[in-house]
Amino acid sequence: MDMRIKEVADLVGVSVRTLHHYDKIGLLVPDEVTDAGYRKYSEENLEMLQQILFFKKLGFSLEYIRKMMHNPGYDREEALKMQREMLENEAGKIEKMIKTIDKTLLYMKGDIEMTNEEKFEGIDFTNNPYEKEARKKWGDEAVEESERRIKKMSHREQEELKDRFDEIYKNLSGIRHTAPESEIAQKGIEEWYEYLNEIGDYSPEAFMGLGQMYVSDKRFTKNIDKYGEGLAQFMCEAMKLFYENRK
Repeated sequence: MDMRIKEVADLVGVSVRTLHHYDKIGLLVPDEVTDAGYRKYSEENLEMLQQILFFKKLGFSLEYIRKMMHNPGYDREEALKMQREMLENEAGKIEKMIKTIDKTLLYMKGDIEMTNEEKFEGIDFTNNPYEKEARKKWGDEAVEESERRIKKMSHREQEELKDRFDEIYKNLSGIRHTAPESEIAQKGIEEWYEYLNEIGDYSPEAFMGLGQMYVSDKRFTKNIDKYGEGLAQFMCEAMKLFYENRK
């Protein structure tokens, strides 16, 4: 059942202003906004919010969380497992610091001796290896590279880019009722893959993840299906097969 923004704020323990900010920066956009302007959050929105707050608690910036979670290859189950490991790692550090504090209190009373090394046990300012892994898995290098290349283009080149996008989408729309594994479908999807790599750097796996986003993110689905109803689903299935054929 959809929830209004105040209900979500009360449930989670964040302010309405925070949720407005998340919407504004494109981090968590509610699935529906009524004609009266009320934001309505779906179950999927709540699942995303859980992920956001876990990453935020672990020290990730909102901007990086946004880029990471909108990466086509982002995997929620993998993220949860990684977050659990990160929290266990932090819990271990906290436990060591608590023991160091207890020992320091005894040392201050003169009950025990402490070496200088013991006074700093558990205090670790090195980078968390799991954060590096998360950035590697779901970083936005391909997206950023595409954006950099597009920004360097002239206005004319950007218009030509848009026209080429339109042409490819229209061609794919014309074959969307064929089997995704058919030769004509795979040839059309290969053309899309090759063109994306002219303006970015997408591996076959990232390409498959992008296709999954076409159906999991309603904004993608809506924009793609303007070229023909069901096109997003067709592209998703064809892009997955494209990847599987290149493992």
